[in-house]
Amino acid sequence: MITEVFVKTLSLTPRLTQLANADLIQPLSHIKRGIEKEALRVTTDGLLAQNPHPYNLGSALTHPHITTDYSESLLEFITPAVESIDDTLDFLQQLHRYTATELTAQNIWPASMPCALQGNDSVPIAQYGSSVQGKMKHTYRRGLDMRYGRIMQSIAGIHFNFSLPDSFWQGYQTLQGNQDSLADFRSAQYFALIRNFRRYGWLLLYLFGASPALSRSFVDGRAHQLASLGSDTLYMPYATSLRMSGFGYQNDAQASLNVSTNNLAEYSRDLTQALHTPHAPYTRIGVEVNGEKRQLNDNILQIENEYYSDIRPKRVTHAGETPLQAMNDRGVKYIEVRNLDINPMLALGIDDTQIRFLDTFLLFCLLQDSPEIGEQEQQRLARNHARVTEQGRCPDLLLETANGELSRSAWSEQLFAELDAIAELLDQAGSGYSEAIQHYKPLLQQPELTPSGLMLTQLVANNQDHSDWVGQRATELTAQWKKMPLSAAQSDYFKQLVSSSHAEQQKLEGKV
Repeated sequence: MITEVFVKTLSLTPRLTQLANADLIQPLSHIKRGIEKEALRVTTDGLLAQNPHPYNLGSALTHPHITTDYSESLLEFITPAVESIDDTLDFLQQLHRYTATELTAQNIWPASMPCALQGNDSVPIAQYGSSVQGKMKHTYRRGLDMRYGRIMQSIAGIHFNFSLPDSFWQGYQTLQGNQDSLADFRSAQYFALIRNFRRYGWLLLYLFGASPALSRSFVDGRAHQLASLGSDTLYMPYATSLRMSGFGYQNDAQASLNVSTNNLAEYSRDLTQALHTPHAPYTRIGVEVNGEKRQLNDNILQIENEYYSDIRPKRVTHAGETPLQAMNDRGVKYIEVRNLDINPMLALGIDDTQIRFLDTFLLFCLLQDSPEIGEQEQQRLARNHARVTEQGRCPDLLLETANGELSRSAWSEQLFAELDAIAELLDQAGSGYSEAIQHYKPLLQQPELTPSGLMLTQLVANNQDHSDWVGQRATELTAQWKKMPLSAAQSDYFKQLVSSSHAEQQKLEGKV
């Protein structure tokens, strides 16, 4: 067994020099980012809120920035896609502040794994009204309940949207000597980024995983190999992200799916097949029983978004258009990183340092050579993913490469050497990127400094269960948001969104 090998990555120095010579550094200052953050509403005693989505937060169907994900109790905050990191985080903070002031005797849960639950039915399915769109969204969620149960859908996370400007793509295409349309070139390059993200995304799970423990109620009688830590807490000693492990998003039907990320055509082909292939267990559930819709259909996937993945190609859709139709017609416009846990020790669950690291990492994934992923590599990547989510902080953890096994710490150091060069480039277009890499570098050899390590240290030091510790943070942070009232202009803006979103829903329902 090979225990120390050098993972051959492209020396990025020549390519970075080419970018500089082609005047492609300045366009990197126009990277756009958006954040979608999920968060449970909980009572002040730490139980899942059972009341409907508060009216004063607007219509969950039509509000552009405050909606719900799976559950009526699972808020989703959506920022616009903008170039300024500070503006992105400031808007996310405003969403928290506004929401906190509109909640009565409730807190915003600041962690990925949920509070203590009282069984499957204690997670209320989101309601979206009587319009065709609203009924479809609810039926889809009923299908998720029938297929996987509601408890799995109570998990929350952060999705990070990232796009490079056309000014970069145009110059980069010229640099590559590519003659395709800009849309086709951009799509191919985003898929190259996605493939490398799948190869190296385990590093983000290690650095940012923040769900090493969970409430016993989450497993809800299922068999597991988790250890006990306190009366209501289960954990894995070296876990980084149980949310992203087999204990989090579990989907037996999708386990057999092998959706290609080699190019848009193959990706579309594989997803389309899953969208039109019946799955026997889902057929037995039934689509409509006694006049009641149980799911949208009995296929492996009801809709495209049911496909769970660490990262997705995306573009904004037009009315009546599916995501795949939009991408097939106009190409990939941005990517969505989906493997980020909410860090309870950060007020917003994410901060500017982490965002700068993500920028650097994603640009590395783009610039690094990215061959197609075959079946053998696909299996190897899945095994690495499982090892890091469940054992990532183990000091002698080994990961698989094409040339043998390599320690997690050694491979991390190799990747950071590449990230240093990318960060130096980005510092010419912005600031703080090299500092972000240096900020996380100590974590490579000190796993106890990672969010998952710090969380477990806190639980043990305070002799608290996961639900109690996170609940305390929820109380502290929600109180903090309430003490930071919005300006009159900000408050008016959000109140107008509430009013207009309700009016739009009524219009869709034919009530006006």
